[in-house]
Amino acid sequence: MTTQFGDLAARAPVNCDQHGDERTQWILAQQLQFAADVSHELRTPLAALRVQLEEALLHQDETELPDLLAALLHDVDRLEAITTDLLLLTRVAAGATPAEREKIDLAETVRAEVSRRASGHEVRLRLERGVVVQAVPSQLDRLLANLLDNAHRHARTMVEIRVRRDGDCAELHVIDDGPGIAAPDRERIFRRFSRLDAARSRDCGGTGLGLAIARDIAHAHKGTLRVADAAGGGASFVLRLPLADPPDRPVRLWERLRQKPVTSPWGPQDSLVIVTACCPPGPVASASTRSFQVTRSAEAV
Repeated sequence: MTTQFGDLAARAPVNCDQHGDERTQWILAQQLQFAADVSHELRTPLAALRVQLEEALLHQDETELPDLLAALLHDVDRLEAITTDLLLLTRVAAGATPAEREKIDLAETVRAEVSRRASGHEVRLRLERGVVVQAVPSQLDRLLANLLDNAHRHARTMVEIRVRRDGDCAELHVIDDGPGIAAPDRERIFRRFSRLDAARSRDCGGTGLGLAIARDIAHAHKGTLRVADAAGGGASFVLRLPLADPPDRPVRLWERLRQKPVTSPWGPQDSLVIVTACCPPGPVASASTRSFQVTRSAEAV
């Protein structure tokens, strides 16, 4: 539970900064709520195990052993899934070492995950090649699997996955044509053990931690995960991660001078056009650079 503290501190209301006691109380309240939720989720399958075992003990002659064992295994599987997900949340919060991160092609990861799945939905792929991120492979696989599980659970007929490059970031879109998610609920679905309706009940096989895990993994990789309306109806989950090798971005001279002002002596050995440092881009600046030149060591800027 202690790994929750940093995440809760980041999400504490801003106005609590003015009153340390209020901020602490808010964080503790959230910690207690999370502990209560975990206890409730674990007690449900444990209670089911106890009831079935007690009934079998009381009515041994009427108990069908194969049916009993199958029911017990179902509840044990649920307990195992919850504890596994809680352990993963702890590992993600602890952070990964540089050695654990690898360069991963998002399009190849998507193809591999889709090929492992059997689904009754149409799956459309729109994947740009060469979109590479630096990530922990097992965690990125889990993030994608959780998003696809969610999409297939709520899709009517179709799931679409897109990968593209957007500036210095990689973007992954997982889109379904289901009922979508109302705007007021778009943050709540990322809370742990959050379920909006019966469609997200335990009968669907989820632990209530899938989207929380996905967002925590995104944040651990300096990325973001959000949900919006899909263009044709449904939900669109958008993951953004930094590219492993971002394209070279031209740095304007005035930006470089602002970061490192000219303080060292002028050197006659190097020439550098510097008029644009005082002018915004445009025809005037371009004309100025043709007419004026000053000498300056290039290394100083």
